[in-house]
Amino acid sequence: MSNITNNQTQRDWSDGEKNIFRFVFLFFVIQALPLSIDLFKFLFGPNFLSYGYIFNLTRLSPKFIPGTDSFINWIIVLALALIGAFAWNRSKYKEQDYDKLYYWLRTIVRYRLAIGVIGYGFLKFFPLQSPFPSISNLNTAYGDFNDWKIFSMSLGIVPGYEAFLGGVEILAGLLLLFRKTATFGAMLILVFTGNVFISNLAYEGGEYVYSFYLISFATLVLWFDALRVYSLVSLEKPTEPNPYKPVFVGTQRTVRLGLKTLIIFFFVFLYGAKTYSGYHHDPYQFPKGKGLAKAAGIYNVSEFRINGKVLPYSATDAVRWRDVVFEKWATLSVRSNRPVLLDSTNYEQISQKDQDRNYELLGSAGRHYYSYVTDTIGQTLLLTNKNPHYRKEQISLNYIRPDSATIILSGLDQNRDSLYVVLNKVDKKYPINLGRRKVLKL
Repeated sequence: MSNITNNQTQRDWSDGEKNIFRFVFLFFVIQALPLSIDLFKFLFGPNFLSYGYIFNLTRLSPKFIPGTDSFINWIIVLALALIGAFAWNRSKYKEQDYDKLYYWLRTIVRYRLAIGVIGYGFLKFFPLQSPFPSISNLNTAYGDFNDWKIFSMSLGIVPGYEAFLGGVEILAGLLLLFRKTATFGAMLILVFTGNVFISNLAYEGGEYVYSFYLISFATLVLWFDALRVYSLVSLEKPTEPNPYKPVFVGTQRTVRLGLKTLIIFFFVFLYGAKTYSGYHHDPYQFPKGKGLAKAAGIYNVSEFRINGKVLPYSATDAVRWRDVVFEKWATLSVRSNRPVLLDSTNYEQISQKDQDRNYELLGSAGRHYYSYVTDTIGQTLLLTNKNPHYRKEQISLNYIRPDSATIILSGLDQNRDSLYVVLNKVDKKYPINLGRRKVLKL
């Protein structure tokens, strides 16, 4: 599809360089392919062309083992690349134009890298990845959060900074889409994603494998010009530019321009528009189903009976509820001294179903989170514990609202014991919502 212009000469590749290149070529080409066991789940899943659908496509990388990302998948890719390089060296195709192959390898890698960072960039640019803390999160003790959740909420309370970080990722991705600016884009990514990688290690995040995946791609893109940049800038020596320049003619030029336009339209303009719409109408970290009308807020538990027995307030009782939060969406959280097994699946995933949207409870102890279904006619709530460690736990309750600040719950808990709970709404002000220039009156 491309040729070397008449005034260019191919550089000589030693046998050792060719052997290394064959392995590197196969390794990165395999890494760039969406060879994931999740491919068909995302490709033919619901909500075709939603921003979640497109993000999941940008996130695909070789994955041969179910579950979260693992470097075991890298070992498999390494083995495949070694076998392929050995077979290539033994085949009749081992003598190739390696300058041309290097050009195409770098093209594949920089486009895959651009798609990957733009995928995350728009989630930050429209602050979706780390949303503002929920009411339950704002009423959870600092020590009940794990390191990752504290980091994520710290980013969520400064949406302007989160948007800035997303803008940096989008800019780096756009630079990668053009050959002349790709090196600058790779430099940005090494600095930015390198920090993301270190942060994931420091705060026990779940994206350290994928962030290192992007770093490896950026390193390859930058390596193309790294020695020339070092010679020119650091050593101040006369430095020749890259001698290889592809020439596209006729149909080749049309196909190249068409593919590039399609990629930019799909992963920049369409995805950007979809993400903007999602930010305003369906943020993916929290459920979209509406909760009990005019109930959002935190409630003190003024009376708690189990099997007819009154349990007085206690900070150490594992049975008695201390307070309850109704979110704007259909989530109810209960704070008590009952232990919580943490859900630590803190890698990025966009789920369409409300029961799978678990950001609010990830990395958070001290509270049990329940999704609920409301029957407004029968005035009943059916609660289901959202934590995957307690998925079979359900509570069936009737509710009465004698006034706008009181909710009375009665029914059966997860152990089939009878409950009677009186909730009194607290008119609580949150300084973080007021800003630095507004005064909180106590």
